[in-house]
Amino acid sequence: MKIVCNREKFQSAYQIAAAVAPIRSPKEILINVKLDARGDKAVLMATDSEAGIRLEMDDVEIAVPGVALLPLQRVGNILRECSDEVLTIELTENSLDIRGDHSEFHLPKINPDEFPSVTPFQESAYYEVPARLFKELVKRTVFATDVESTRYQLGGVLFEMEDDQITTVATDGRRLACMHGKGVAIGGFKNSGNSTIVPTKTLQLMERSISDGDDLVCIAARANDILIRTNRCTIFSRLVEGRYPNWKQVMPSREGRTRIDGLAGPFFTAIRQASIVADTESRGVDFTFGNGTLVVAARAADIGQSRIEIPISYDGESINITMDYRYVMDFFKVLDPDKAFALEVRSNAEPALFSTDDGYTYVVMPMARQ
Repeated sequence: MKIVCNREKFQSAYQIAAAVAPIRSPKEILINVKLDARGDKAVLMATDSEAGIRLEMDDVEIAVPGVALLPLQRVGNILRECSDEVLTIELTENSLDIRGDHSEFHLPKINPDEFPSVTPFQESAYYEVPARLFKELVKRTVFATDVESTRYQLGGVLFEMEDDQITTVATDGRRLACMHGKGVAIGGFKNSGNSTIVPTKTLQLMERSISDGDDLVCIAARANDILIRTNRCTIFSRLVEGRYPNWKQVMPSREGRTRIDGLAGPFFTAIRQASIVADTESRGVDFTFGNGTLVVAARAADIGQSRIEIPISYDGESINITMDYRYVMDFFKVLDPDKAFALEVRSNAEPALFSTDDGYTYVVMPMARQ
């Protein structure tokens, strides 16, 4: 096998594929990235047995077709530290050689025959979503998963795909993020219920792997696993075992709530400023709405206190609610500063409901006032 490639483009693709491979494993064969250079495309593959990736590269000259295993960290270090613009990667009878105009490396040859296969996307029934929407569906929910709890089903994002609507949901029990969007079922694809829970790591990888040139994402959810495909990439992952809680019961009623409208940027700035002196254990910040002003305040006995004011459109009676500033900030982190949102509250005894006009809803449980 012998290929010639642009180092930066190859490194960019390699980093995405390498994110799947384990750094340590009892199966040493997995601590490699497989390079399959046959036909008119070169494909990078990696797997940790629970998830796998196939990433196609177009800008590669295949001089001699073949297959090679690239040692995960050593090749990653070479691609990062090497300054050559063009590299030749060649598998000889005795070694794996990587050469540029000013450098060359010779690594031990590894037999690729023992490397497990990575599932390609061959489904005829699947769900199709615009790539930009898919990134938002993941970005606006994945942060709310609970990867440390013994409630394993909360360690992923629930996908519900039915007819022309796709919904993603994530919660850690203290807040819940939900995003709706429009998609298309292809080939009679059907998916409903609460068992399609995609691991957090898989979705973070998928979000990174979507390029500006990708227009659509295809999703095929099966009983125990899921396949996700873009123009150049296919990711396979086992689903999180278990059934997701009934998240719709958590959504508070909008009836009788007071609505405060605003822009993400000013609210985010006020919360960041107030949180500087928030209690490091409770992390509670007080929000007071009334008389055309939002007051965000925090205090801690050994740190100090803060009080930040911003104008709002609400002129009614004063409403107070205390929330963990981290959870509130997470909502604003995934929005553009000029994005309009609505906050609906009733009292400090009921959850706060954040929402945007593009299908995003976020629920935060209140805290006891300090």
